[in-house]
Amino acid sequence: MELTALYIGLLAAVGLGRLVEMRLSRRHQRWLRALGVTPAREPGFVFMVALHTGVLVAAAAEVTFLRRPLLAPLAVPALVLFLLSNVLRWWVIAAMGQHWNVQVMGSMRLGVVSRGPFRWIRHPNYVAVFVELLALPLIHTAWLTAALGTCLHVLVLRRRIALEESVLMSDPDYRAVMGPKPRFVPRPWSRPPKAQAWPMS
Repeated sequence: MELTALYIGLLAAVGLGRLVEMRLSRRHQRWLRALGVTPAREPGFVFMVALHTGVLVAAAAEVTFLRRPLLAPLAVPALVLFLLSNVLRWWVIAAMGQHWNVQVMGSMRLGVVSRGPFRWIRHPNYVAVFVELLALPLIHTAWLTAALGTCLHVLVLRRRIALEESVLMSDPDYRAVMGPKPRFVPRPWSRPPKAQAWPMS
């Protein structure tokens, strides 16, 4: 029971973290709007918010009502993946600076971000979020939430990434710097390119 309570506390902490990120995002959006950058129209954004909220609620419900056990052989690697994904998420946020927010905004004219994890791949944030939402339910064996959440996440990300890349690839500087890089998985046989000295406002 104590382990279940700790797990529910972890889910609550993740939820609070999302609120902190939303506040940071709104601050960055205000800064970008003041510079004339507006969000892309994205009807599917509400589904992304619902997915993130739903995974947290569903994991708590599955563990509580279906009495899922905490199995160390599964919990330990899942926890490690969860922690690593959060390190990557905050590395992305630090690398993007004021460009980072939760909506698609074409801020490339203010500078193409090619530092941090963007040296190797185009979408490190989606890698981090995908791994996080898969690993978090598995920490306490909420496998139904993990399976359903992953399937829904694939559908949501397909739409989001298609929209984001339609905005990003419309910028010639972005295409030149980031276009040749893979979306999600670094090429281990390639030397990482030097970080470009693009202007960052």
